[in-house]
Amino acid sequence: MNWLDDSVNALSLLGAVVIIILTVLVVGKYVKQIKDDRATGELAPDNWDGIGEYKNELPVGWALAFLGTCVWAVWYWVAGYPVWAYSQIGEWNEEVAAHNAKFESTWSNANKDTLKAMGESVYLVQCAPCHGETADGMNGKAQNLNTWGKEEHIASTIIHGAKGMNYPLGEMPANLLDAESAKAVAAYVMAEMSPNKKTKYPELVETGKSLYATCAGCHGEDGKGMGGMAPDLHALVQGALNQGKKGNIGIMPSFKGRLSDIQMNALNEYIYSLQ
Repeated sequence: MNWLDDSVNALSLLGAVVIIILTVLVVGKYVKQIKDDRATGELAPDNWDGIGEYKNELPVGWALAFLGTCVWAVWYWVAGYPVWAYSQIGEWNEEVAAHNAKFESTWSNANKDTLKAMGESVYLVQCAPCHGETADGMNGKAQNLNTWGKEEHIASTIIHGAKGMNYPLGEMPANLLDAESAKAVAAYVMAEMSPNKKTKYPELVETGKSLYATCAGCHGEDGKGMGGMAPDLHALVQGALNQGKKGNIGIMPSFKGRLSDIQMNALNEYIYSLQ
């Protein structure tokens, strides 16, 4: 590879050579002055413990080096290697953006079965290393997604609280309701807010609806988390993916920006399909 075939390398080498030459000339000049010159001229009126300062002119070498560097910088950015010039990183970003736009367009109206299949594929790549291929959490090392977000889990969370999600309203405290009331609220959330829209205890839904007032202070009357202040009960999976979470084996990172909205929705469909 010939380094001079690349304009960026050539400009960088030329700049390095110029800087070295200027440095040698300026340093040589002032080393000679240190040896030969004697301090003369008019002193400034200020002094520090009897030490004065001469009113010397701006050193010509320093001034030329400074102005030359400014001119070089302007020329480099505007003409030598302008910010709008081709780059492999720019090409890569354009290709990724085009692919993402095509992906969103292709799958924007995918049905539940398609989303479930897509979610399983995403799960096996992104989630299975910690949660296990069968989503059982690998003997407690991570959250068991076969029960997470389901009726019993929601009731347990109301009783025991929740931590590690870093929402602005803070962690959910424990003992907000007793076991029977928590069961009723969980039935209401599953029937009215979960993607499945069904509960094991339909007879408790109306009771849970009235008791939900305890939760509405943070999650909002509609359960959507008041603009991100608390978890959106309609989209618990997306919330966990966006926020990340502290777990027993470490910190689950946020997948915001790593997965598209369609991929998150697909994961949501897949996880809620688990038994």
